[in-house]
Amino acid sequence: MKITLTVNGTAHRLDVEPRRLLADVLRDDLGLTGTHLGCEHGICGACTVLMDGEPARACLVLAVQCDGSSVRTVEGLAGPDGEPHPLQRAFSAEHALQCGFCTPGFLMVAAGALDTDPDLADRPEAIAGVVGSNICRCTGYEPIRRAITRAAQEQRETIG
Repeated sequence: MKITLTVNGTAHRLDVEPRRLLADVLRDDLGLTGTHLGCEHGICGACTVLMDGEPARACLVLAVQCDGSSVRTVEGLAGPDGEPHPLQRAFSAEHALQCGFCTPGFLMVAAGALDTDPDLADRPEAIAGVVGSNICRCTGYEPIRRAITRAAQEQRETIG
């Protein structure tokens, strides 16, 4: 089935089997391996991408369901000049990753939250909700909370 998918600002015309998952198309057809497959049941969140600005589990979405959609992956977080996203800087500064397997999913769900809620830094319960949506087996989550808070503060200072 022919679909058009805009990924990280670039339009792609693809011919995909109707049963193929978005995660597989991103990884195998487009070479965007930052979208990780963990549980393949939508629970862990490692495969989270932004689809039309909303977090989506790429292991649960069929690629054909994305026809005409815009998808943003972790590879699309950095600015056009390659400058790291505030979340990427904050995750590094706060040591919010260890093995790194879950990191792309956390970055994407947090990016979606930051895009919709510029006051996220003032809402620890909202940050807890973002962090609670994904699974990390290494960090204990506190560094991830600190990183999201730090990025939200930085982003607000830059905008405001």
